Amino acid sequence: MRFHVLIPARLASTRLPDKPLADIGGLPMVVRVAQRAARSAAAQVVVAADDARIAAACTEHGVRALLTRSDHASGSDRLAEACALLGLADDAVVLNVQGDEPLIDPALIDRCAARLQAEPDCAMATAAHPIASEADYRDPNVVKVVLDVRGHALYFSRAPIPWRRDGAAAGGPALPEPPPLRHVGLYAYRAGFLRRFPALPPAPHERTEALEQLRALWHGHRIAVLVSAEAPGPGVDTPQDLARVRALFAAGAA
Repeated sequence: MRFHVLIPARLASTRLPDKPLADIGGLPMVVRVAQRAARSAAAQVVVAADDARIAAACTEHGVRALLTRSDHASGSDRLAEACALLGLADDAVVLNVQGDEPLIDPALIDRCAARLQAEPDCAMATAAHPIASEADYRDPNVVKVVLDVRGHALYFSRAPIPWRRDGAAAGGPALPEPPPLRHVGLYAYRAGFLRRFPALPPAPHERTEALEQLRALWHGHRIAVLVSAEAPGPGVDTPQDLARVRALFAAGAA
């Protein structure tokens, strides 16, 4: 199995300024992410940065980085440019590992890559895990996914899906059965599709939900979904998230 890990890293962040460079146990967060990804079976791990300061921090710690344009609208746009800069073949498998996931499981990266390689009719693969709490099920910040019989995505939504027509019966379980699935923001692409993706017109419901992966479904591309039994480690979106991850590293739990 051969694949490449690309990590999009953008310096600007509304909730956490200079997020890729945030210190976690003496190293920038983006370096921590790259180090975790390097423990997977990836042929290479490359950070696609939008700022020279990110690239310099990566180089200082032995992580390869490419400087990409600063005006990309999304991480997939940035990775499409990185694929071109690296000269990857159309059939190369590329894993998009988010730059704010310093606790990403290397085994999950491997399994997501294998999921796409096992599905030649899919343009993408991603991951999900069962939702255990009603609060997460109803939380619009928790993206849900519904699958078909082959484990391909039917739809992604911020709404609680699937929804039982009659709601929670008195004394019944708070969640549907089988448990709904929470989408994990890890993506595998074929490089040729990734290069074409930014040119596809956005889907109307992509704008409504603010979920870019709906564009692929709207244009008829299949997305294979790897269902993991466990939730991944916490990502970093806010100062509170950063404090929690720092504490895990300080305690040796990461």
